Formats: sequence, structure tokens, C-alpha cells
Amino acid sequence: MMNIAEKEEALIDSFSIYDDWMDKYEYIIELGKDLPLISPDHKKDDNIIKGCQSTVWLHAEMKDGKVSFTADADAIIAKGIIAILIDVLSDEEPDTIVNAKLEFIKEIGLQQHLSPTRSNGLVAMVKQMKRYALALKMTA
Repeated sequence: MMNIAEKEEALIDSFSIYDDWMDKYEYIIELGKDLPLISPDHKKDDNIIKGCQSTVWLHAEMKDGKVSFTADADAIIAKGIIAILIDVLSDEEPDTIVNAKLEFIKEIGLQQHLSPTRSNGLVAMVKQMKRYALALKMTA
């Protein structure tokens, strides 16, 4: 099992293959196709991430002391972005998630290549994932 730093490094490596941002967007869309999909029971208003332009549902639960995330989105780029975040943060301990710096976002140039509303959505996704991790830690 890779730790967060190793997962981030792997992502940076896979994004470095692409020179052009259109290719990187295509790659983000592809990653969205592998998203661990949220159960229809969890696709409710309570699980919608506030601050995203598109509708993004996120569910978190504890499994063996680690936080496991599932999600879905009604837009392909949003789906790809949440898939990337889940890839990095899922199956980690709550403290590890809460303290994750997520440097890969800057490294791959994600935030500066998103529209301001998508960029806000990315920040909202990260905040919500950390909030869930904290809440699950408190109830564990």
C-alpha cells in the first residue's frame, strides 16, 4: 500500500507525460471513469459538496481505522477531480487525511488551469474530505 506522498508522486509522474493541458483534461476525464461510485442510497442532498459548480456527492466511512470515500458527479471534469482526490486520500487514517498538504495539486498545475468556479470546487472537495475524516475520527 502506498502512502499519500507516494500516491501524489505517482500522480505527478503520470501527469508529466502530457505537455498540453487539453491532454491533461482528457486524462482527468479518463480517471473519472474509474471513480469508486457512491451507492444510490448515499446520493442525497446531505452528501452534496457545497461550493462546487456541478453537483458532487461524497460519502465517507471508516473501515478498519481508515477512511474510505466514494463519490459521483454530474460533470465529467468534476468527476475526474474527485476521483484523483479519492485516489490520494481514500484508505488512509483520519489524521493523515486531515494533515495532507496535497502538493500534487500545485505540482501538476491543476488549480491554475481550472476556471475560478472549478478551482473553488476543488478547494471545497478537499475541505469536505478533511471534514469527513475529522468527524469519523471523533466518532471512532
